[in-house]
Amino acid sequence: MNTPGPTPSQTVGPFHGHALPFPGGGDIAPPGHPDTITVHGRVLDGAGDPVPDALVEVWGPGPDGALPHTGGSMRRDPVTGGFLGRNGIDFTGFGRVPTDADGHWAVHTLRPGARGENAPYLSVCLFARGLTRHLFTRVYLPEPAGALAADPLLASLTPPRAATLVAHAEPRGTYRFDIRVQGEGETVFLEFA
Repeated sequence: MNTPGPTPSQTVGPFHGHALPFPGGGDIAPPGHPDTITVHGRVLDGAGDPVPDALVEVWGPGPDGALPHTGGSMRRDPVTGGFLGRNGIDFTGFGRVPTDADGHWAVHTLRPGARGENAPYLSVCLFARGLTRHLFTRVYLPEPAGALAADPLLASLTPPRAATLVAHAEPRGTYRFDIRVQGEGETVFLEFA
């Protein structure tokens, strides 16, 4: 009798773009806030091609370094279950955006403050096709440079690897941060036990 072997593991999806994004998911800072910055980039695969169906989640502290404890990222109408949106006043520190056809993503948030010995950073979680588990990384802003030099995580990496975690400043409070899933210039990803 011939017994079939085990079924190989498979990734599930990608279904990220169908149920998880929500309207205004990239608008983390209240609209019109004078300290709003934009962080954007592309998600690229090992060949340098865009990943058009990834999902990027971003969390960050407020400018004072305190973690927000405000809910409301996905408020729903208690009667219809429809999406009500953010209340437009409170900073929640959380955003979730899908990538577009070119692998581009963007969030509008407040400049994060430093926490402990760490330089200011935003936490990022990436969900994408081909990944059986989501990936965690950080986005450090390039200033203040002294804080970057003293950051324990950045100091533990070689300069080329640390550079994959630092966004590039662009005009008008905008920062570019590309996420390379593998290959040359692969972004440093973190593992949590």
